[in-house]
Amino acid sequence: MPVTKLFFVDDETLLLDSLDVFFSSLPDFKVIGKAQSAEEALEKLKAEQPDLLLVDLNMSGLGGLNLISAVKAQYPYIKMLVLTTYYDEKNITSALFSGADGYILKSAGREAIINAARNIVSGQSVLDRKVMSTIHAYVEQAVMEKEYIKYKELEQSILLSGLTSREKEICAMVGEGRSNVEIADLLHLSEGTIKNYLSNIYSKMGVRDRTALAVIMSRVSGV
Repeated sequence: MPVTKLFFVDDETLLLDSLDVFFSSLPDFKVIGKAQSAEEALEKLKAEQPDLLLVDLNMSGLGGLNLISAVKAQYPYIKMLVLTTYYDEKNITSALFSGADGYILKSAGREAIINAARNIVSGQSVLDRKVMSTIHAYVEQAVMEKEYIKYKELEQSILLSGLTSREKEICAMVGEGRSNVEIADLLHLSEGTIKNYLSNIYSKMGVRDRTALAVIMSRVSGV
């Protein structure tokens, strides 16, 4: 079984210890480091790089957003999952645009956090359902203010392009925040088949990943 190397960054000692206990008990994870600031994390990452970094946003010093940007620039192969209490549109969009692969709230609970880590390692992007609701409201406002006209154009692209009925069905489920495993179960297909469908959808719609598709789908209805 492949083992995922983890590194945690949070200024709460109790949370760091809890995450260590959560993941160390699982055979497919290995905790290789912890840090309580972005500066400490960047220093420790010089010695050994993890497969996945779990990072809080609200820390003194450089902070989580700057850490995400720095890690993305120096170690682009490291996956990053934001684990925080904040789900306002500014933090969410800043984190995703800076290079985070997922965004989940600490209140989501142990199992949800572990599943999010596994999904990101498998190549999926992860967005908490509360985070998706916030993005939806943000995009609605942005479109109304004509700041993100591209979302309107992409909406028409979805409705009028050559997506098959099955592809539209999968798009809708991504917009609901469902994982590949959940979609596969609902459609009675293999997870590999769902991944193939998504690759085709990304290509047809001109989006780079699941996160971009989910944001677009938050604006689209009736597909």
